[in-house]
Amino acid sequence: MSVPSVPVTGVPDDAAMLDVREIDEWDAGHAPGARHLPMSQLVARIAEVPADDPLYVVCRSGGRSAQVVQYLAAQGHPAVNVEGGMQVWAAQGRPVVAEGGAAPAIV
Repeated sequence: MSVPSVPVTGVPDDAAMLDVREIDEWDAGHAPGARHLPMSQLVARIAEVPADDPLYVVCRSGGRSAQVVQYLAAQGHPAVNVEGGMQVWAAQGRPVVAEGGAAPAIV
């Protein structure tokens, strides 16, 4: 099954983003304005998935987010995978913030 995907350059500045990485990855660096819902908690917390159309889903490199997009699409959510994930996001100079005032990093 193909997964709807866009390159990082195709993500609008005001896009609704869902980051599905684990808490340590999120704390180290994430896109400003993104919402956090770890993939490991997705099924239990499905009611917390934003209803935005489209919802851009991101992880570290694009693998986990592709799985989440496939699952969300099956549940009727208009989700799109961000190709290359936060690694490409940061490499292309898109904004990254960290929790607690630390210097942001993609881990």
